[in-house]
Amino acid sequence: MILGVHAYLRMNGNGLEAVKFYEEALEAENLGVQTYGEMPENPDYPLPEEAKNRVIHAQLRINNTFLMLSDTFPGQPYETGSQVDVAILLDDVEKSKEVYGKLREGGEEIMPIQETAWSPSYGQVKDKFGVIWQISTIIEG
Repeated sequence: MILGVHAYLRMNGNGLEAVKFYEEALEAENLGVQTYGEMPENPDYPLPEEAKNRVIHAQLRINNTFLMLSDTFPGQPYETGSQVDVAILLDDVEKSKEVYGKLREGGEEIMPIQETAWSPSYGQVKDKFGVIWQISTIIEG
């Protein structure tokens, strides 16, 4: 089942500042911030020092909606004006794969749907209209 569709902002190294700004400006409740440095280490891909304090995921609650954001990884392209993605949250791995496949039709794969440290099924796709979708599965246990 689809749990919701939310705006997902991409920042360029100032994600922590953005979280504080939106908390104040939008009277948002901070539901959590994770940095790249807090993720499990992978010896095959050592984390550059400049990435450690960048936000990999933050979630704010604004009444009954959510605003999510993350920083780009150092070296990734960043273009002002195109930093809003759409995050779609699901509660079933197979359904997330199905939605990912449908959104990918006529579009392009950005990140294959796969298990990550934060989701049993996460991927990114740009649909045929140029909209970037982040598909994420959340299993409440």
